[in-house]
Amino acid sequence: MEVQVEYDGDANTLTIRDTGIGMTKDDLVQNLGTVARSGTTKFLEALADKDKSSDIGGMIGRFGVGFYSTFLVSDRVTVASKHPDSKKQYVWESTNGQSSYHIFEDPRGNSLGRGTEITLHLKEDATEYADDAKLKELVGHYSEFITHPIRLRKVVTTTVEIEDDDDDETSEKEEEEEKKETDDLEVGEEEESTTTDDDGDSEPEEKPKKTEEVTTYEWEEVNTTPAIWTRDKDEITSDEYQEFWKVLSKESYTDCSRWTHFNAEGNINFKSILYLPSEIPKHYQFGNIDKVEGGLKLYVRKVLISDEFDLMPRYLGFIRGVVDSEDLPLNVNRETLQESKILKVIKKKLVRKALDMLKDFAKEPMPEPEPAQAEIDADGNEVISEPEEKEHPYLEWYSKFSNNIKMGVLDDDANRAKLAKLLRFKTTKSDGKLVSLEDYVANMKEWQTDIYVLPGSSLEDAQKSPFLEKFKEKDVEVVYFIDPVDEYMVQQLRDFDGKKFSTISSENVELQDEDKDLVKRREKAYKKQYKPLTKWLKKLYGPAVMRISISKRLGTSPAIVSSGQYGHSANMERIMRAQAFQTGQDDFMMKAQKVMEINPRHPFLTKLLEGCPPEEEDENEPFKVTQEVEDAAWILLDMALMNGGFQIEDVKGHSKRMTRYLKSHLAVDSLALADEIDPPEEDEEPDEIDLDGLDGLNMADFDMNNLDLDGMMG
Repeated sequence: MEVQVEYDGDANTLTIRDTGIGMTKDDLVQNLGTVARSGTTKFLEALADKDKSSDIGGMIGRFGVGFYSTFLVSDRVTVASKHPDSKKQYVWESTNGQSSYHIFEDPRGNSLGRGTEITLHLKEDATEYADDAKLKELVGHYSEFITHPIRLRKVVTTTVEIEDDDDDETSEKEEEEEKKETDDLEVGEEEESTTTDDDGDSEPEEKPKKTEEVTTYEWEEVNTTPAIWTRDKDEITSDEYQEFWKVLSKESYTDCSRWTHFNAEGNINFKSILYLPSEIPKHYQFGNIDKVEGGLKLYVRKVLISDEFDLMPRYLGFIRGVVDSEDLPLNVNRETLQESKILKVIKKKLVRKALDMLKDFAKEPMPEPEPAQAEIDADGNEVISEPEEKEHPYLEWYSKFSNNIKMGVLDDDANRAKLAKLLRFKTTKSDGKLVSLEDYVANMKEWQTDIYVLPGSSLEDAQKSPFLEKFKEKDVEVVYFIDPVDEYMVQQLRDFDGKKFSTISSENVELQDEDKDLVKRREKAYKKQYKPLTKWLKKLYGPAVMRISISKRLGTSPAIVSSGQYGHSANMERIMRAQAFQTGQDDFMMKAQKVMEINPRHPFLTKLLEGCPPEEEDENEPFKVTQEVEDAAWILLDMALMNGGFQIEDVKGHSKRMTRYLKSHLAVDSLALADEIDPPEEDEEPDEIDLDGLDGLNMADFDMNNLDLDGMMG
């Protein structure tokens, strides 16, 4: 059994021929006589009744599946078929897909022996299908894994040597002249041009041989890749899986990271191989994460139905693979299947298998390190070079696909807990390495109930944050959130293993190991002590901050601005402002609710407390705050904003205050500019000669005798 495909460029026809079971005259009427009717199902039932042991799936003629789509590219379709039970070969013919058709005995006789031949008389605008490359592409796309060989007839042009008639005539003349010279016993000079070889012997010069191009035809098998998903996975080697990956992904330069091969049984049975790529797909690199280009291919008995089904959620769109089911009808179309329950069942099983593959990948033991290499140095001594420390293969993969996993946490409610176990972060104790949330929870303090996180624009900025002071002092690990998606993700995740996430850049973050009674008494005393200052600062700052509070966590910093309990962090505010700028929206709603926390133990604050108005002012003699104290208060806010990662809103005001501070600190009486200097004019000096550049000159290169010194002197 085989399929042959050929085209005739002159006749503008495309012919597809198989050596299958063929059809009788009645079969042609029944199967092709009704538009969109497929006889495939009944054909399979007939074969099953005849031979229960035969591989029915491999003997499908598949007539009728999309047959009438041929009229999209052809004006006339001719089907010739010969069945073993029929003595005659019949032809079915229709023009432009009309309801009328003709069936007649093939005037060519039994040219097929057995099988079917379809000839498409192509339309003028469909000549692209009469092309080797196009046909090979189509066969490779839809029928690459068909069991039976599909052969394409190719035009092959070769150059061959031919005899030159002029050479024959020349040879005859030379023979006659040679005979005359022999008869006359005269030896004359040879008029023939000669060449001399290395030994001095003369040889006749060879004339270029005459060639011509000859066109022949040959059959090329275009579906040479086996459908390995139909085999037992225990019989398939790793090399075979990798080779199939390269065929499937069209990426011959890279291997896949992992794969899973399984048979799903239940309401619908199917076989599948899912591949985990080691590199980001090209459409992801260009930011097109919504379009899944050929991620998973859906086959029905090795025939491609479509590679555009959403068999994977958006965040797993990088997974490549095949899904093959014998339970789907052969005439299934994308529209009906997309809305069916069958697709939902398949998708659910595929997602579960994909996440299991990722979970197993993440839990694999660390590969054995390479043995130390011995080298000989310049002195002949043996030096043992230790191999470089490599990270876990999953971490290398995760560094490229982390945003996909985080997007899954955002979007996939059902699998959020599974995806959270795949997350990896850097922490204050991980020494720059990625760790899992499971590892973080395992290393938590006994009294710790929250997972502490700190958002930041970069790892360097987060590491310098004053919010970490108290946590470092108490040796409490903090997770760095440095990807823009991290804060969005944690809003959906909320907790992990029963431990809620707590952002330490927000207000009211407390460490549970402290004496709560002592903390409350101190807070009450500090509030009373600093009430005049907090009241005056809130009045001074106005809407710049939501409120002033006494900090319970600052160490060496005088003040810091944190976000309100339900407000945005500084990092989130920066992201939202950038998005508002891109869309042209007002960024007013993007601003976080800011809380200024002051350190009651810092000398800056005690000094400001002395210079601020008392809590109860005398109306007759209002307290006047000096310019220096007011500037110091504003500089304190600017410093607190920067410590908290926020932007300074009043940049011009900040600049003026710093100018006044520098004037006072440097004891400058006036800011008037000095007069411009008027330097005296000086004679032009000749350019210096770079003597170092003369080192490469060789005076021996100059002919001193022929130098025209007079001319050089002018």
